[in-house]
Amino acid sequence: MRKLVSEALGTALLLATVVGSGIMAERLADNEALALLANTIATGAALVALILTFGPISGAHFNPAVTLADASQRGLPWREVPGYVVAQIAGSIAGVVLAHAMFGEPLIAASTKVRVGFPQVLSEFVATFGLVAVIWGCVRRRSDAVPFAVAAYIVAAYWFTASTSFANPAVTIARSLTDTFTGIRPQDAPPFVVAQLLGAAAATALFRWLVPALPASAPDVVVPHPENRTP
Repeated sequence: MRKLVSEALGTALLLATVVGSGIMAERLADNEALALLANTIATGAALVALILTFGPISGAHFNPAVTLADASQRGLPWREVPGYVVAQIAGSIAGVVLAHAMFGEPLIAASTKVRVGFPQVLSEFVATFGLVAVIWGCVRRRSDAVPFAVAAYIVAAYWFTASTSFANPAVTIARSLTDTFTGIRPQDAPPFVVAQLLGAAAATALFRWLVPALPASAPDVVVPHPENRTP
């Protein structure tokens, strides 16, 4: 239960940061580029803080794609995966509601922001592939650096992908419920989720080949969390 609460709370605070900073940026900034920059900085800073805070408890996945990748390498027992995913999705939705409440927005509002087309979907594949690759690449020998590497990659991916790097199925679902700067239309979300899962699977398969000993490092995703170690 501590792990599930950790995942739910961490994901909620992440989404409150993403959506809340997006609302604040949109209200204060003179143009979209400046708003995106503000949104990016807030998200990257929150990622470092949240991963360092919740990592020792649950691994600080905050992302069903990361959870599935971890379980596929025996870092997380498969019996725990459904609980993690439900906690992440519930937490992400709660984070959106919290952000809306803080800024006086309707608590739930289906997004009208169009994010459709092959370039957007490809961007989500690339964004999630890169995220999981960074995790697998760092975790074997530099697990303590993972929080900073993940945050740095997401900050960069906000700018080099056409989709602004959702890279997370739970985040995608939650952001379909906010008609603000960071939203995505509900009908545009399913292709994003599919691309994200495929990107995570591709990165995991590649690093399983690049680093044959990868399963031995899987319990440390995203940061070392001894409670999740399995025999």
